[in-house]
Formats: sequence, C-alpha cells, structure tokens
Amino acid sequence: MLESSPLLRVALSGLALIATLAVLTWLASVVRRDVSLVDRTWSVFIASAAIVYALLLPAPGERGLWMLLLVVAWASRLAVFITRRNWGHGEDRRYQEIRARNQPNFAFKSLYLVFALQAVLAWTVSAPFFAAMSGSLTSAPPLGWFDAAGIALTAFGIVFEAIGDAQMAIFKKDPNNKGQVMDRGVWRYTRHPNYFGETCVWWGFWLMALGGTGWAGMWSVVSPLLMTVLLLKVSGVSLLEKDIGERRPAYRDYIARTNAFVPGWPRRRGSA
Repeated sequence: MLESSPLLRVALSGLALIATLAVLTWLASVVRRDVSLVDRTWSVFIASAAIVYALLLPAPGERGLWMLLLVVAWASRLAVFITRRNWGHGEDRRYQEIRARNQPNFAFKSLYLVFALQAVLAWTVSAPFFAAMSGSLTSAPPLGWFDAAGIALTAFGIVFEAIGDAQMAIFKKDPNNKGQVMDRGVWRYTRHPNYFGETCVWWGFWLMALGGTGWAGMWSVVSPLLMTVLLLKVSGVSLLEKDIGERRPAYRDYIARTNAFVPGWPRRRGSA
C-alpha cells in the first residue's frame, strides 16, 4: 500500500520536520508580534528536509553530498543575512499589511495563513533533494554533465545573490545614499540580482536531480518552477514594484533602463 511505502515515509518525515520548525517559529512570532520571522527561517526549513532525506535514505553518494554542501551553504548565508538585515526593525511592511487585513485574532490566523503555507512551499521546493537521494535506491549513475552544470549554476546563483545583497547593504549604510536608487555593481544590470541568483540556485539543484535519476526525476521541476513564479509574480518582483514608482519617482527611470530580472546591458535613458 502507498501508506507503507518507505519513500512516502521519508517524504513525510521531511514535511514533519519542516512543520515542527514552522510551529516553533510561529510561537516566537506570537511572542514578538513579528510574523516576518518566517523569512529568517524559511531557508532552514528547506535545508532541514534535505538533511532528513540524506539521513533516512541510503548513502547519498557524491551527488547527494554536493547537494547537501550547497544547500547548507545557501540556507546558512540567507538565514544569517536576513536576520542581520531585519534585526531591530520590527515586522516587515508586507506582513504588517497582512496583519491589518486579518484582524481580529491574527496571532492564531497567522499559523495557517503564513506559517503553514510557507511550510508546504518549503517542502515542495525541497523536491530535487528527495528525487536525487531516493534515486540512490536504484543504483544512481556517477556524476555527469547534468551534475556539472547543476553544481556550476547553483554555485553561481549563491555567489551572485550574495554579491547583490552585500552591495545593497553597503549602499544603505551610507547616509549620502538616502533616497537614492541603487544602480551600481550587479544592480546596474538587473533590478533584482538577489532574485535572479535565487532562481539559478533552484534550476541548478534540479539539474543535479536529473543527473541522479534521469527523466524519472523530471517531476521535481515543480521546485524551480514554483520558485521562479514566486519570485517573478507573487512575493518578489511584482510585489516589490507594484507601487514603488509612486513612492520613489527616481525608480521609474531605473526601471526604464535596467532589466527587471535577467541581467543585461543598461539601456540608454528614455530608450525603453
């Protein structure tokens, strides 16, 4: 029966750990009245599921170890960066709007409106790790071109995202830049280098999953597709830019000359 499948038990174990971490984060958010704590722990949700898959399935092999190394590096950097960036600033404006729309009893409602949703999304995004590591049950092939491309793309995404975040942090620390638009470094070529890098990370992990399973792991494409849609259309580019031109008129010129997502050479002013 499906319920007794070892693979199903492993997958549900990953979900159970994510759910536990989500509930603990929710409890902390109730105490601190800060739902945006979930942003600090979301990457940890995904990495924890990957670790569970590696521990409960047969030895992950060289491919699995590469994936674990990269996902832990990605999750650690992102969690530390967001924690440092948000420290002492209270709840993010996006979550304040959600809180205002869902009163009264938002403290309880946030458990399913925010934390349960984020837990399910994190579990879905962890699909490439489950696919690759469950592939070890059927004599997974050695590292090949898919893996090389996946490792390179994931590493590039982590570094590109980190550079963008670091450049923005330095820019914001300079009081002379208050009210200005960051259009230097990698931000000169894309308005969202962090989101572009993040997308590269997940397409890279998916390529590694294909390297271990062949087309049998094609289903795990749900992970990079979901991340791409979220970053472009839901919680990323669209959400951040929906009214930024009204709040910051100088940003309209930045939009006119700079690609939104995929890096490209800046256009001349007025040529958009």
